[in-house]
Amino acid sequence: MRKTLKIGICQMPVTEDKDVNNLKACSMIIEAAKQGSRLVILPEMFNCPYKTTVFSKFAEQYPGGKTIAMLSEAARQEQIYLVGGSVPELADGAIYNTSFIFGPSGELLGKHQKVHLFDADITDGPCFQESKALSAGRQATVIETPLGIIGVCVCYDIRFPELSRMMVLRGAELIIIPAAFNMTTGPAHWELLLKARAVDNQAYVVGAGQATNEQACYICYGNSAVVDPWGRITAQAGGEETIIYADIDFDLVAKTRRELPLLKHRRPDLYQLK
Repeated sequence: MRKTLKIGICQMPVTEDKDVNNLKACSMIIEAAKQGSRLVILPEMFNCPYKTTVFSKFAEQYPGGKTIAMLSEAARQEQIYLVGGSVPELADGAIYNTSFIFGPSGELLGKHQKVHLFDADITDGPCFQESKALSAGRQATVIETPLGIIGVCVCYDIRFPELSRMMVLRGAELIIIPAAFNMTTGPAHWELLLKARAVDNQAYVVGAGQATNEQACYICYGNSAVVDPWGRITAQAGGEETIIYADIDFDLVAKTRRELPLLKHRRPDLYQLK
């Protein structure tokens, strides 16, 4: 039997001030670790407003950025694994929506640059074009750790089942999605997508959202949640600022895949477009 993994999901509010956001994130990371979380997760764009016109102002390079340095130090100080939500990253002359993943020595284990950019114009909902300010990543991200094999994607990426399946075929048992779903798409699709990806891939799926701030330029849905490989919600928040906790049972992943062997029953010989 493998040990269960306690995780903490920090559903935090985001302000216009990077320093305030970083202090809030750091305090929530410390609290989650204090409660026994070995893996802690932050939401998408936790250090800045979710607004294309400010991404360049808030963007940081690795190494050297103050937010990225805070994440590394918090992971080292608390001796945890940390999925640092996402922040605007300046790299190779472009800006990406990037999730940095750190280990308990503060070392960078990997990063995921958001692959699918949220360009949408929804009737009676938001009009948002990430592509005006951001460049798209080009790879699936899977991190092997002593805790288990973790796949990381960001928000809109969860709508594309091919990406989650790529991560699972590379060994992922736990898929983590820092996100900032809005008040139109959130109630309609957030829980549905988390459950669908969990059932499709027989993996734990964790969605980490921003807390709802009615005064923000972009109002987030919150409702961070953990879904097990059978599609059951094991922990869930509302819209409030909070930390939710859950236990990840990797033996349940193995049991589910053994008893209902979807991945073995795949027919990739038929899945090619002609």
